[in-house]
Amino acid sequence: MQQGSLLEMTMLKLFGIIFFCGLLSPSQEVLSGLSCAVSPGAMQNVLSDAILQNGLLQQHLQGLVLPNIMGEGGLLNSPTSITGLHLVKVRLPRLSVVLLPGIGVQLTIAAKLELSGNCLVGLLSELIDILVDVNITANIKCTNFESGTVQVVIEDCLCVLGAIKIKLLSGLLSLSVNEIVLKQLTATLPGLLCPVVDIVVNLVNIQLLGTLNAVIPVGTAGTIHYQLASLPFTSGLFLGLDLDGAVKQVGGSIIPHDSSPSALPPLLDKLLVLGLRQSFLNAVLSLLIQIPPQTFTCTPEVFSGASRLQEAITTLVPAGCPTCHGTSPLSIKLTLFGNPLILLEENKATVELSVMIQVFIKRLDGPVLNLLLLKADLGLNAHVSIAGGRLVLGLSLGR
Repeated sequence: MQQGSLLEMTMLKLFGIIFFCGLLSPSQEVLSGLSCAVSPGAMQNVLSDAILQNGLLQQHLQGLVLPNIMGEGGLLNSPTSITGLHLVKVRLPRLSVVLLPGIGVQLTIAAKLELSGNCLVGLLSELIDILVDVNITANIKCTNFESGTVQVVIEDCLCVLGAIKIKLLSGLLSLSVNEIVLKQLTATLPGLLCPVVDIVVNLVNIQLLGTLNAVIPVGTAGTIHYQLASLPFTSGLFLGLDLDGAVKQVGGSIIPHDSSPSALPPLLDKLLVLGLRQSFLNAVLSLLIQIPPQTFTCTPEVFSGASRLQEAITTLVPAGCPTCHGTSPLSIKLTLFGNPLILLEENKATVELSVMIQVFIKRLDGPVLNLLLLKADLGLNAHVSIAGGRLVLGLSLGR
């Protein structure tokens, strides 16, 4: 086996694994496959990208239309009415995430909403622009786990208005109009914004669940079907996920692996920690390492030590048999014996393989004469890395 040969494990795209809902208590049963701990920072990055950077919030707020604002106290105390007030733009949106142990996830969105409409003060009609600071806080929980899916529920959505700036073309605006606008927006905006946030969060939930329920082909040997194994759970430091991975051979037969739980190391300064169970990796390796029997003819081009091999073999070869020179039919056949196993230790991984070594010659009249049949146990040093969204296993001969 050549040093540094790679086996690409087409498994989990890590940035589809991040999910964002919480549970009242940690899951009690850990199914086979993998587990991960996601930091608040990683959750915040993914949710900010899904909700803000991709324009999902802006898209669902774009059609926001507010009720008309009516009141007294405009120019010269004339009646004032603001109609057709609608959202123009969401400015400087920011998103933050806080984990609530035993409750779920608290999501906060802060932004400046740019509103525009028509203002009638007495007999004077003109455009009015309103810039209002809003801060929306929602507690998110997961419920109703079934077949790898969960339902997102938003509780205690709170919308707080901050500073309000009003601009009229004429610039003639009394303090009382400012108070009327603040009062009306305070009464109406929360009832309009919280349902939009609920819609956006559920859409993101659907998108991310799709990354947690997928069938990944492993070449032509089989597939890995992974999905959420139980409700996610939150602590004060991370969001925990357990995934169930079913490894199937071509034809549908499942390769069994045990369901013993494994503890994850602390996050420290990492965004995410992913734990693959040894039994799960062994099931995957049985798909990846399916090497057909390899036969090598004993020529100098193949074996640099052919002459010494010949000296060793001549004691076993009966008189009159062909020898290992030139076009000699002396051959070596390697056959994988049993399933490969990966052994995980601290800062070390080893893949154990058993091979059957057959040394034989083929007589000129056709029959095969076995000279040596040997079972060899190989220990391969494994180097695990992630490249291009794939888990890569580099193997080199250790013993």
